Amino acid sequence: MTAASATAPQQPQDADTGRANGPRSRGPRQSMLSRSAAMLIMGVFTLYFLTPIWWLLVSSTKTGGEITGSAPLWFTAESLTTFFGNLGNLFTYGDGLFGRWLVNSAIYAGLGALAGTVIAAMCGYALAKYEFRGREAIFNVVLSGVLVPATALALPLFLIFSEVNLTNTLWAVFLPSLVSPFGVYLARIYAAASVPGELLEAARLDGSGEVRTFFTVSTRLMAPALVTIFLFQFVAIWNNFFLPLIMLRDQALFPVTLGLYAWNSQISQIPELRPLVIVGALVSILPLIIAFLGLQRFWSSGLGAGGVK
Repeated sequence: MTAASATAPQQPQDADTGRANGPRSRGPRQSMLSRSAAMLIMGVFTLYFLTPIWWLLVSSTKTGGEITGSAPLWFTAESLTTFFGNLGNLFTYGDGLFGRWLVNSAIYAGLGALAGTVIAAMCGYALAKYEFRGREAIFNVVLSGVLVPATALALPLFLIFSEVNLTNTLWAVFLPSLVSPFGVYLARIYAAASVPGELLEAARLDGSGEVRTFFTVSTRLMAPALVTIFLFQFVAIWNNFFLPLIMLRDQALFPVTLGLYAWNSQISQIPELRPLVIVGALVSILPLIIAFLGLQRFWSSGLGAGGVK
């Protein structure tokens, strides 16, 4: 061994690979670049999704002439007064027809999502926790229902409901909303992972019936999944358009989506409906925002519980 090799500084060795650990100057730089790229992409997509909402918010503070003209996409000194004027006209036009549409949507979406969540939870729970012949076949049939688009079922549903004289009624929109194949799938997956079989056996030994055990024990453990199913159902029913379009003819039964479409189709004959349609679209998304903000804490608790497990 020469003197030069004896005096050369030794590189630190990696304990596992035995390779020299030189200075890693590129690590922090690459990490900073990746974070900057991720933030840039998220910022672009956030701007993309929020731009229509911003246009809707600003346009709701303008008159019909300003909307069709070249008014800047910003607020003015009269914006607040114009907005409340448009809001008042919205709820008084047609003897309060828009308010009736909101109530109809709340009935369709609220009760439909609640009942659909209970049905999906019970079906998924039964498929996950009970052994019976044909269980997997039933689950595969339910799972195949996820692949069928709702628009493909609208015409068969219309023919079925017309045979029993239920078209142009509340039931024509409410009853199909109770079925959620994706909710059954999600409930089964979550019930199998979060509801221990030992807990169910302990409940049976204590004399608790199956229905009571489900509603008092299992539903608490499945709360994050139930909230997810409810929100998915609520949003799907609230935004449902094609099924009410086929089923309903009476404007008093319209949901808010179909009602705004009916107004929008009359703008060429009745121009004063333009600001009402825009303000109505803004008001119609508020229940969805309130539902998400009010129920997000259940998601947080469910994620925390999953992390602890």
